[in-house]
Amino acid sequence: MTANSPHWFTSSHSDNGGDCVEVATNLAAPRGTVPVRDSKNPGGPMLHPSPAAFAAFVAGVRGGRFGSV
Repeated sequence: MTANSPHWFTSSHSDNGGDCVEVATNLAAPRGTVPVRDSKNPGGPMLHPSPAAFAAFVAGVRGGRFGSV
């Protein structure tokens, strides 16, 4: 794996029920993006938010601003 290859991981809060997303935060510095994908479809589409947008999203989730699903 190179420095510019995504290192995918799921949240430690994931219950392995299959409804997970994977993120590759290692690309924030070299590419200016935090790729996000569906763990069930790793070859499918990805989102590419900026590090600031991803951090704001995580803060919103932690703060309960999106309600419960």
